Amino acid sequence: MRVLKGLGALALAMMVALAPTARAETLGDALVAAYRNSNLLEQNRALLRATDEDVQQAIGALLPVVTFAAGFTTNSAGSPHYRLSAGLTASVPVLDFGRGALAIDQARAAVMATRSALIGIEQSVLLQSVQAYMSLFSAVQRLELQNNNVNVIGEQLRAARERFELGDSTRTDVALAEARLAAARSSLAAAEGDVAIAREQFNLVIGRYPQGGLRAPPALPQLPPSLVAAQDLARRNHPAVAQAQHQVTAADIAARIAERQRMGTVTATLGAEARQTRSDSLFGPTTTNSADLTASLNYSAQLFNGGRTDSARRQAVARADAQRAALHQSVAVIQQNVAANWARLQIARASLLAADQRIAAAQSAYEAVRAEAELGSRTPLDVLDAEQSLLDARASRIVAGANLQIAAYALLESTGQMTVTSLGLGIATYDVEAYSSSLPHQPQRAPSPQGAALDRILGRYSD
Repeated sequence: MRVLKGLGALALAMMVALAPTARAETLGDALVAAYRNSNLLEQNRALLRATDEDVQQAIGALLPVVTFAAGFTTNSAGSPHYRLSAGLTASVPVLDFGRGALAIDQARAAVMATRSALIGIEQSVLLQSVQAYMSLFSAVQRLELQNNNVNVIGEQLRAARERFELGDSTRTDVALAEARLAAARSSLAAAEGDVAIAREQFNLVIGRYPQGGLRAPPALPQLPPSLVAAQDLARRNHPAVAQAQHQVTAADIAARIAERQRMGTVTATLGAEARQTRSDSLFGPTTTNSADLTASLNYSAQLFNGGRTDSARRQAVARADAQRAALHQSVAVIQQNVAANWARLQIARASLLAADQRIAAAQSAYEAVRAEAELGSRTPLDVLDAEQSLLDARASRIVAGANLQIAAYALLESTGQMTVTSLGLGIATYDVEAYSSSLPHQPQRAPSPQGAALDRILGRYSD
């Protein structure tokens, strides 16, 4: 049974451990797979396409609306026998005092905000991919470490039993080795469970299980040289800041639209109708055909509506103020996140250095204790304790290495650089303009002042 358990643990480790002879999964492979398989990204891409349609609907509100109507009328008295009519009516807003053009600019600002939100989702998905990869990689390393520890303690137990049979050790030495072996097997079972859990998390985030083994992560990505540089980069490039800026623009435009609601609307209408009527007369049943063409120009405005127009204007202004405050808060939160991730990166680097020093010291102590035990100045318990200290040091080194990788990519995410393009993954990315480019374009017209301001913002974040 012990042999079977050992073989099972070794097989589990081989499924996901480093495999020099097989194609091994890299961190870049995992990031690419997550980008291609993420349901969250697909969801937000669909939401972006839905938001693109708001622009088309705003454009359509300025274009003519053509309506066809047909009717057939008869009655039991038989006079007339029937009346058949068909007509076309076209209406178009001639003058809305700029509200329609502003609505188009508002919809475009909403589209840009949604695009920035999509970039934020992309960053989150890629960061979760790094975390899932490093979690599985470190779990596999700990499993290999625990499996090796079980083998080593098993050999020590066998040697202790042989010495006991020869009279060179006591039953206590054997019992200590048996207890330590049981503890090592318990740790091995826990490590196997950690690997199984990490594999499922990998599958959830990446969209599939790892193919082959996992390679050691590459060197750390290029990071900002200082905290000040990182915070400046975040202010200029983080998608949350861009999203909040576009939302401020949309809210300001909504306030302008609300201000112009009281001005009313001028609408032009053109109608054409053809009718056929069959009825009785002194000379018998007759059929009459008629047609007419009508045109009208109407102006309508609400003179009194209980203060709803003024309330809507004040509400729109308050919402614009709220969005502006949200922009300032977004910048503050991002700056805090950058500072926190910068501190975590420094902690991770120091922890990794300390872990290396701890391993070196524990290795020297273990070798010294083992040599002293061979000379009889140390007990087997001292050897087991030294070996456990070395195992703990190596395990802490695994955790510290994973934390350093995660901290580095978390800093990239907080500065807005955790994207497929910034990481140089070398794959085609989702074209956020492809869907909107396939939709009908609006007629050429002079941009409003709000539209010109929006174009300037778009130019800043076109990359």
